[in-house]
Amino acid sequence: MTNNYRKKDLRGRSFRHQNLSDADFSDADIRGADFTKANLERTNFSNVIAGVPKTWVLVLQFISLFLSIIVGLIIGFAAIFPGRLLSVEILPGKELIVFIGVIILAIFLSVLFRHGVDNRIGIVAITVVALTGILAIGINGEGQIYENLLGAVVLQPLSIAFAIVGVLVSSIVLGIIESLRNRLWLFFVGATSILGALLGSMVGGADIAPNHLAIAIAIAILEVIILLITSFYIGFRALAGDKRYSLIGSMVVHIGSWKGTNFSKANLTDADFTRANLEQTNLKEAILKRTCWFEAKNLNLSRVERTYLVDLSLRQLVTSKNGKGGFYDYKDLRGLNLKESVLIDASLIRVDLSESNLEDADMTRAKLGQARLYGANLIHANLTGACIQDWAISTDTKLDGIKCDFVYMRLPTQEDPDPWRKPDNRNETFKEGDFTDFIAPIIKTLDLYRQQNVDPRQIASTFKSLDFYHYGGIDPAAAAVAIKQLAEENPEAGLEVITLEGRGSEKIRLQAVVTGEANSSQLNAEYFEKYRKISSLPYSDIQALLAGAAEKDERIRSLEKLLGDALQQPKFYVETYQNQGEFIMAQENKGNVNISGVQGNISGIAAAGENQTMTGVALGAISGNVTNTISQLPDTTNPNEPSLKELLTQLQALIESESELNEEDKVEALEQVKVLAESGQKPEDSTLQKLAKTAVKILKGTITSLPDVTKLVESGAKLLPYITKLLGLP
Repeated sequence: MTNNYRKKDLRGRSFRHQNLSDADFSDADIRGADFTKANLERTNFSNVIAGVPKTWVLVLQFISLFLSIIVGLIIGFAAIFPGRLLSVEILPGKELIVFIGVIILAIFLSVLFRHGVDNRIGIVAITVVALTGILAIGINGEGQIYENLLGAVVLQPLSIAFAIVGVLVSSIVLGIIESLRNRLWLFFVGATSILGALLGSMVGGADIAPNHLAIAIAIAILEVIILLITSFYIGFRALAGDKRYSLIGSMVVHIGSWKGTNFSKANLTDADFTRANLEQTNLKEAILKRTCWFEAKNLNLSRVERTYLVDLSLRQLVTSKNGKGGFYDYKDLRGLNLKESVLIDASLIRVDLSESNLEDADMTRAKLGQARLYGANLIHANLTGACIQDWAISTDTKLDGIKCDFVYMRLPTQEDPDPWRKPDNRNETFKEGDFTDFIAPIIKTLDLYRQQNVDPRQIASTFKSLDFYHYGGIDPAAAAVAIKQLAEENPEAGLEVITLEGRGSEKIRLQAVVTGEANSSQLNAEYFEKYRKISSLPYSDIQALLAGAAEKDERIRSLEKLLGDALQQPKFYVETYQNQGEFIMAQENKGNVNISGVQGNISGIAAAGENQTMTGVALGAISGNVTNTISQLPDTTNPNEPSLKELLTQLQALIESESELNEEDKVEALEQVKVLAESGQKPEDSTLQKLAKTAVKILKGTITSLPDVTKLVESGAKLLPYITKLLGLP
């Protein structure tokens, strides 16, 4: 490897703006190193030691020591005020003034504990110090301010303001020392603060009468203890990520990481920080796409502004890889590295997981309702029992090797805790490859929706799907009859076949839609019971049943033929039987497909996963079928007007000769021409009319997706309005 820095001492080195992609810094000492705006894609930083160099640690220690003395003096001087005021015998109402001061200080401390620290508290304290200091100087005159009632009233808020300022500064100092992980120095600084406070109290109470000195010192010591305990608490809570003290924590981290390892604005895409020590590290505005933070330490001591690490819950998730039972609804999780993470029972409703790495993640029973997974990597992830209602994936979402026994197409409710399970029969589970086939993205009408600026959710119907999986072959006639009988015996289900797909004799799936009230599990079991009984009958009996069913519904013959065709296909095959499907499109990203239990209007051929070949029938075969279907249309009776036969023939020729269309697109476009020809043969058939309307839309989408100069765009766009008119379509 060219850039091999493994186990090297790189303290203070500068790598600014360098291209260090794929470099190995594992186990290196990079304290004080500068990687600002460097390209660090796929770089290995596992087990590195980051942070500040030892020289800067010494500087911080001595600065903290100096500040601790100053802070101690301030707190001690403020703490002696109540005792000194009480020692003035000639001052009327001194007890009331002290009591009011104690109440005000208690309120301030209560606010600090309950609501935290923000800019307003610091500004108020500093303002009070300034104003009351000026007033005190004006009132003091000849040094008798304590004997002056007005002066005492003015000094009371001054002492309180000093106490608050002391607490805030002390919490920052203690936070800095704690971030350096030197407990001995922390003890030393704390002791120095106490000594400084005692010195401040002694200086402030130097002129107190001996008979009042003991009580004044006792009061001062009590107040000092309370204020220092408050400082320790705020400092430690700030470093622990308590949002109430984020201002203090931010200041501590800013000061501590000033000379630390700097990754500001660096590209850390796919970088690996496994078990790295990252205290006093600057990650501000770094690109952290799929960066691995597993067991990384001390990220709470690093600058992470404008990154997802600002969110404490996400920081814990990416470092522990354990989100079991976690609640992440509506969060932005784009680009997170959650490889091999545990997300069992996690709530991920409406989260954005686009381009995240979820390889080998255990997402058992996870709620993924309306989650976005555009370009995400779910290879070998476990989705058993997950809810995928309206989730959104794209053609580059990696779904290879998904482990899944069953999923739910709806979020559970109290009324239905087990909703819309797939497979439908609750006694069955997905076999290998079934889940990938089930959620295979259908992208052929995406351009249509994009061009029409249609929200696909608005056109989705309220049906839910029913899936029948046949393994090791299928008897087309028996299946067609079983479907017909099932529909007749369960009229309330409104069962209607919409799609069939398969890989020859390996596996074939029939998909139907049913009403929301139907019991999918029961219907599935009934269908296979009927299919087994019918398929066991002699051939002549099956054909007799088929003939009887076809008399009631001519589409049964069509279904049987389609099943027979699918059985002969050696590769993955899909045919749309009706114009409703399991899927709806999402327009937000290129090629996005939003798959849910809600059906939208689709048609055509679909891929069944990234590694499977998408094909219907060969281009030559479909071309011949289209020609035969068009030839059955009647010729025109008006020599001055072109016939539907002529127009469709022209459209077919344009599609077949269009160089901008690949073979798959040509096959689909010709399928739609065939639908138009079939509709022209039976204009009274309402079902064919609906299919024809969908075919026109798909053809429009195909045409508008091509460059304007192509022949299909120039001529096809003119043909479609005439064809639509001749078919009597709106």
